[in-house]
Amino acid sequence: MYFYAARQPILDKEKKLYGYELLFRDSITNVFPDVDADEATTKMIEASNFNLGISEFTGNKPAFINFTLETLIQGYPETLTTDEVVVEILETVKPGKRLLAICKDLHEKGYTIALDDYIHQTVWHHFYPFINIIKIDWRDTSVDIINEVKLAIEKFPHIKLLAEKVETYEEYNQALELGFELFQGFFFAKPEMVKTKSLSPSQIAMAELLYETSQKDLDLANITSVFERDVTLSYKLLRYANSAIFKRRNEISTIKQALVTLGSAELKRFLGLMFASNINPDKPSELINAAMARAKFCELMATEVKSPIDSSIAFLTGLLSLIDAIVDEDLESILAKLPLAQEIKDTLLTRKGVLAALIMLLEFIEHAEWSKTSVVMEKLGLEKDHVIKNYNEAIAWADEQSVANY
Repeated sequence: MYFYAARQPILDKEKKLYGYELLFRDSITNVFPDVDADEATTKMIEASNFNLGISEFTGNKPAFINFTLETLIQGYPETLTTDEVVVEILETVKPGKRLLAICKDLHEKGYTIALDDYIHQTVWHHFYPFINIIKIDWRDTSVDIINEVKLAIEKFPHIKLLAEKVETYEEYNQALELGFELFQGFFFAKPEMVKTKSLSPSQIAMAELLYETSQKDLDLANITSVFERDVTLSYKLLRYANSAIFKRRNEISTIKQALVTLGSAELKRFLGLMFASNINPDKPSELINAAMARAKFCELMATEVKSPIDSSIAFLTGLLSLIDAIVDEDLESILAKLPLAQEIKDTLLTRKGVLAALIMLLEFIEHAEWSKTSVVMEKLGLEKDHVIKNYNEAIAWADEQSVANY
């Protein structure tokens, strides 16, 4: 069994990953309100305890999970550890004595409690000593109401405000100025501004290498030549090839030896991560993580679509599908500077074809737009279980890569 869930990142003021909200469904074809909220939470808890652990799905970051009053009464939060979960009380749960007693008990046991889609009422004042996070829908809450909430929690400095549905950097900055400390939405996955910039020699070298490794027949001489022109890249390659994860008996000391030993698949992964993480070091790490997860997902799905595609091309296309947000530049402008296969450029610019459909599928999953995923899967001839299996595997792989020290 796999999680039929999307994970939406929650970032702090420094745009560092704080945790994930898990948006669960009974299956990839189910959409609320067809799935009962109690059932959704129950199956999430069941899956986390008896199948794939939540901590594996969230990279050991806290999972924000919705709980109804019934699932709180049943004690479901306590089947997870205090480090694994943020107990998110659904907006449909009415404040009352029973809920207050549950919150107090969970607080005393060390659980973090959040109020979801908070609607300001004076009765919530009784809950403030036990609440850690108040989630406010940025699209549905006025500045006046936000200021009222801030005034109400003034004597409770332990409470953090979380802005939901923040979609642009302008909105992020506005929320930051209003005192929000946590942010949920896809503002980090869109360019901050459109501007023109030059790529550094190392970035151009990495782009050349990505192009070379996207070819079916690798030209070892060309690849070696590019590495030899860049001391920093050469150092990182040798360090990577000699890292403990490969358990090699003899030290690798030349570029050619490293390339031969690693092989094309491992080299491709190394270059992809290097390019994504170094092209704009100021971007949130979660954006780079998302690009890596997309790359892996496209690679895994490449042979499962009706018209199979080259996995190397699929990997690079997925990786570069967020390149405009990473570089903060218009997509057409940045692709014009990169020596990439035309197939990749056409896919990203026209948004047409099988690869573009795979990326669209990913976007729907990331936003938990489950009904739309069904349409795309049918067109591509994909089995929903395979999609979820590969999505989970891609996320786990990207998380693993993000903590690796290259």
